Order: sequence, then structure tokens, then C-alpha cells
Amino acid sequence: MKKISQVLNWLSSLKIAILLLLLIAISCAAGTLIPQQESNQFYYDSFNNNPLFGLINGNILILFELNHIYTSFWFLLLLTWLGLALAVCSFRRQLPILKSALSWIDYKSPRQIAKLSIAQTIQSNNPSKSLENFSINLKKQGWDVKEREGRIAARKGVIGRLGPILIHLGMILLMIGATYGSLNGKTIERFLAPGRSIDLLNNNEEKELTIKLQKFQIERDPQGRAEQYRSIVKVIEPNGNDEEKEISVNYPLRYKGLTLYQAEWSLSAITIQIDSSPKLQIPIKPIPELGEQVWGTIIPTKIGGENQILLTVTSELGPVTIFDNDGRSLTSLSINKEAKVKNTSIKLINIIPSSGLLLKRDPGVPMVYSSFAIILIGGSLSIISTKKIWVLHEKEKSLIYIGCLSNRNLSGLSKELPKFITLLNN
Repeated sequence: MKKISQVLNWLSSLKIAILLLLLIAISCAAGTLIPQQESNQFYYDSFNNNPLFGLINGNILILFELNHIYTSFWFLLLLTWLGLALAVCSFRRQLPILKSALSWIDYKSPRQIAKLSIAQTIQSNNPSKSLENFSINLKKQGWDVKEREGRIAARKGVIGRLGPILIHLGMILLMIGATYGSLNGKTIERFLAPGRSIDLLNNNEEKELTIKLQKFQIERDPQGRAEQYRSIVKVIEPNGNDEEKEISVNYPLRYKGLTLYQAEWSLSAITIQIDSSPKLQIPIKPIPELGEQVWGTIIPTKIGGENQILLTVTSELGPVTIFDNDGRSLTSLSINKEAKVKNTSIKLINIIPSSGLLLKRDPGVPMVYSSFAIILIGGSLSIISTKKIWVLHEKEKSLIYIGCLSNRNLSGLSKELPKFITLLNN
């Protein structure tokens, strides 16, 4: 039993808790610095030639699970250890303190009161009447009073002792919720063009929801820089129920545990007409070799695949720039404009943007939010001082003994002592 007690004391020690918090904070910082949940090849390509801090290459990152820190074995072990330390601390320290605060201590002799941090002896002509008036006034001020013959015990702010327990409970619930969300949550990022949709499947591979993009708009400043992206999306359930809402950056859609964010924008296709052909919708893709936000495609101008040209575009507003095989710029086309390219007539009908949507389903969110509320309540209660007062008089003497204790702000309580003495003398 002694060894078990020593282990529990070590587990719940403040030094261990601070060390665990420090390690968790460093791990979270590393998780912010290192991209998470990418493919193994991504880490080999990114870190083998340029190791992190000159030491950590892709192989080491994957070996120590730094590519998925928040779901790694060692990070979950740290959270479990901290949760266990908080639970042990609450059961072995905070609960006994709360129990002690709720129990009444009956001081029966002046010597016991004289040993308190704050104590005073006063003269009274009518001690019984003084104690009666003092009890009445304390009750009016919100004190919990217990009276016995010739003595009074009073306390106030006992609920403050509940604060640390609630903080520990909130932190444990926070770690459980965050861990549960990391292990069971889903994150999907997709680019959708207006009119396109994405189906979300449940654990049984059955269609649970359909997200359809109705409309997408990019708002730009006078210099042409993107300022805001807005999407009108429709969430459709298999039973026919649907909900339509506009989302934008910082204004997501929340629907039955699913959060849909407006994350990014892109260009998905251009619609052109070559000579007298029908309207052709041609997909385009990013060309990072030409710039950060450049999309394009290569098309032939003849039926046999001859005379290929490169079409590039940087904005949904256009224009489309056309290059030949040698990389020379031939012409630029604005929307609804037509030009001759290598004896072929090309007309630009429109440029179709796509909305970058980020879908997150985190089942741990209710627990996380609840934990924040519990921690805030616990922190607020912890500010409250627990104060206790004892008063008694000796029948043989006309003396009243008063003593006070407080778990914090003892100097503030000592400044209240003259007020208590005044109440006794009234």
C-alpha cells in the first residue's frame, strides 16, 4: 500500500503535471510546424533533401509518427498520463479539501481561537445579545451560520473549493473530446464547380448527405485581388430534406455535426467554340511552372490533333492567353470575344471557377465545447475565497473571542475584522 501511495503521489505531483503540459505544448507546436496527414512520399520529398533543423529527415518523421502527431501513440500516452494525474490529484487532494470545507469545525475554547491566523478578544456587557445580533447580521450578508450555546461558526464562499475540481474535470473532458475527435473525425477537401455535388457516405458505405454547389462568386478589390469567396450550397438528405445557405470565409455552415468551410478557390474549365463547332467545355489545371495562380490546357486547332496551342488564364474574369508550341504569345481572348489563331477561329464563351470546400465532421466537438464551459465555471469559482469565522464567549467573563481563516487573501479578511467587531458591539 505504501508503494502504491508513493506512485500515486508521484503521478499527481505538480512538477509532473507541468512537465506533461510542456511536452504536450511542444508536440502541438511541432504539429503546427510539420504538415500533418500527408502521404509518406510527401515527407520523403520534402525532408530527405532538407531535413528539419538539419537532423530530422522524412524517415525519422514517419518512424516517430510526426506525420500524424495528434493521433500518434506517444501523444495519446501523454494525454492519458496528464488525465490520470489530474484525476488522481482531484481524488487525493481536491476532494478532501472540499470535504473539509463542507464540514463544520467546532472550536470550544479560547485557546483554539487564539491559534488562528486572525484572532481578537473584545469586551462585551451583554455577550449573549452580541452573539445573537452578530448571527443575524452575518446571515443578512450571505454567510452560512451554525449556532451553539455560547458560540457561533460561520462560513462563506465554500463553493470556491469546487473550482479546482471543475477545472480538472474540464481539462480531462477536453482531452477526451479532442482525442475522440482526432481518431474518429473526418476531413474532406474538394473543389466543386457550380452545379456539381459530392456525396458523403456513412460507416456502412451508404449515402448520408449530398453537398451541391449552387453558385460561386469571387469578390475582388479594384486591383483585381481576391477579397472574399462566397458559395451557395445545398445540403440534401436521402429522405428529400434539404437546406440551402450561403457560406464565405469565416462564415461556415454547420449541419448535424458537419461543418462546411469556404476554404479556397480555383478555376476548373473554360468554354470555347472552335470555328463552327458546338460549345466545348475544356477542363483546365494549375500550371505551377508558369506562376502561383495560373491554369491552362493544351488543345489542337485541327481535327487530326495538329497545330497545338496552350491556353492559360489567371482569373475567372479573363483574359485567356494563347501560346504556340514555341512559347510565343499569339493573342489574348476576353469573354465573348473571338480571334483567329493559325487560321482557326476561336471564341471564348466563359471561364468556370470552382469553390474550394473543406468539410469537417468532428464528433468530439460537443465534449470540447462542454469542457470549455466547465473550465470557465471552475476558473470563476476558484477566484472566490473560502472564509470562516468562529465566535465564542466565556460565561465567567464578559469577553468575546473571534477568529477568522481564509484560503486566500488573508490580508483582505483581516481588514474585515474591525467590521465584524463593530457588529458584535452593536
